[in-house]
Amino acid sequence: MADKPSESVVVVSTASELGKLLPGKAPEAKPDERFVTTQHTLDVEGHRLEYTATAGRYRVQLDEKPPVDLFFVAYVAKGGDATRPVTFAFNGGPGSASVWLHMGFFGPKRVVGDVDAPPRTPAVGTDNPLTLLTTTDLVFIDPASTGYSRPAEGKGREYHGVKADIESVAELIRRWVTTHGRWASPKYLAGESYGTTRAVGLARHLQERTGMSLDGLVLISIALKFDTLLFQEGSWLPYVMLLPAAAATAHYHGRVEADSVWALHDEVERFAFERYAPALLRGDRLAESEKQAIAAELARYLGLSVDYVLRCDLRVELMRFCRELLRDQRRTVGRLDARFTGRERDAAGEKLENDPSLSALMGPYTSALHHHLFSELEYDDAKYRYEILNRDVWPWTFDDCENAILDMGGALRDAMNHDLGLRVFVASGLYDLATPWAAAEYTLAQLQLEPERRAAITSRCYPAGHMIYIHEPSAMQLRADIEAFYRG
Repeated sequence: MADKPSESVVVVSTASELGKLLPGKAPEAKPDERFVTTQHTLDVEGHRLEYTATAGRYRVQLDEKPPVDLFFVAYVAKGGDATRPVTFAFNGGPGSASVWLHMGFFGPKRVVGDVDAPPRTPAVGTDNPLTLLTTTDLVFIDPASTGYSRPAEGKGREYHGVKADIESVAELIRRWVTTHGRWASPKYLAGESYGTTRAVGLARHLQERTGMSLDGLVLISIALKFDTLLFQEGSWLPYVMLLPAAAATAHYHGRVEADSVWALHDEVERFAFERYAPALLRGDRLAESEKQAIAAELARYLGLSVDYVLRCDLRVELMRFCRELLRDQRRTVGRLDARFTGRERDAAGEKLENDPSLSALMGPYTSALHHHLFSELEYDDAKYRYEILNRDVWPWTFDDCENAILDMGGALRDAMNHDLGLRVFVASGLYDLATPWAAAEYTLAQLQLEPERRAAITSRCYPAGHMIYIHEPSAMQLRADIEAFYRG
C-alpha cells in the first residue's frame, strides 16, 4: 500500500502462486483458491506488534457433497514460532459471519460504541488495544453461505446443518494447521452464541476424525442446551432461565428497585428454581392461592402488572417481555442486549419485529468490516457480496436431533473427558435475554463431570449483553480474564 510505508501487500489468485512467493508456507495447490497477504503494525501498550494478515478461501470437499469455498482472515504475529498459540474464531446465527468477534473484540481493528454512545455509519475500525493477537495468532472463519463463503455449485443446502457445518469448518482448520506447520501450536476455538455450539461440536469432531487435541475453548454467550432457550409449547425450562435476566433488565430500566443488580439476580434465581419452577411443574394442579402468590412475585421481579402475568398464565415469553416492559413508553427492549431500546410500528404487538440491539450495531459493523477488507487487507471479491447475517441458511438441519431439541452438553463432557488437557472459559452477559446467564450456569451444572474436570471450567458474567465486548468496562475485564485463561 503506497501511502502506508509500514504495510505491504501480496495478492495471489491461486494457491500455487502463493507457494512461489511464500516458500514453505504454501497451501495445497487447488484451483479457484485465492489469498491476499498484507503486512501491518500495531502499537499496543507501548510495544509495536508486527503481523501478517491473510484473507482468502479454501475449497473444502466433504464426502458425497459438492465442494464449498470457505473464507477466512488470519492474523499471524511476526517473531513467533510454531509453538505460538493459534485461535480459530467464529460467530453463530446460524447464518452469521465472524464479523462480530473479528471487528468487535479479538481482531487488530475494532468498532467502538455502546448503548450510551452507539457507533455511527459509516464506521471504520480503529486500532484495537484489546486485540488477542498479543497472545495468540487468530483465524476468523466464515461458515458456508456467510461472509464470502459460498458453495462451488448449487445453493449450499448440504452445508446448512449441524453436522456438515462442523465437518466443513473442521476441514478448514485441519488444512490451515497443516499448511502453516502449526500442529505443535497450542490450539484454541473461540465461539459466540451458536458459535459455541459449533466450537463444542468441533472439539469432539477434531479429536475423533483428525486426532487434533485442543488446549482450550472460549465460549461467549453459550447456546448448548437448546431446551433452556427455545420457547416452545409444553416447555417450561426457558421461562425459569429467562427470569433472572429479565429482572436485571427491569432494574436497568427503572421498573424494579434493588440496591444491587447482582444481588437481585441471585435472589430471583433462587426464586426461579425454588418456587417458580415447582409451580410450573404443577401446571393446572397449582392451587389458585399459590398461583396468585407466584403471579405477584413474578410481577414484582419483572416490573409488570399482576394482571398481565396472570393473563400469560405465569409464562411471560421472551418476545412478550421485550414488548411489554416499556409499552407505556411505546418502546421495546433488545433481545440480544436488553439495555438497548427501540420502537415498532405500533405499541400493541407481542413480538419484536426488529431487535434494537442488533439494529444499532449492524450498519456500523458492516461498514467497518468492508472498509477493513477492501482498504486495509486489499481483499475484494467482485463475484459475491459479503453476507453479514444470511437468513437463507434456514431451515437449518439438526440431523440426529430432528424431532428433538439439540443438546451439546454431552459433546462437551465427552471432549473434556477424552482430553484431560482441555480447558473451557465461559462468558455470559447479565443483560443477555437470548442466552441468559442462568441458562449458562444450569448447562454447566448438568455436564456430569468429575470434580477435577469441573475445575477445568472457568465461568464469568459481565454487566453487558450478548455481545459483551461492546460495553467497554466489560470488554477490558473480559480481555484480562481470557488472557489469564490462556496463561493457564
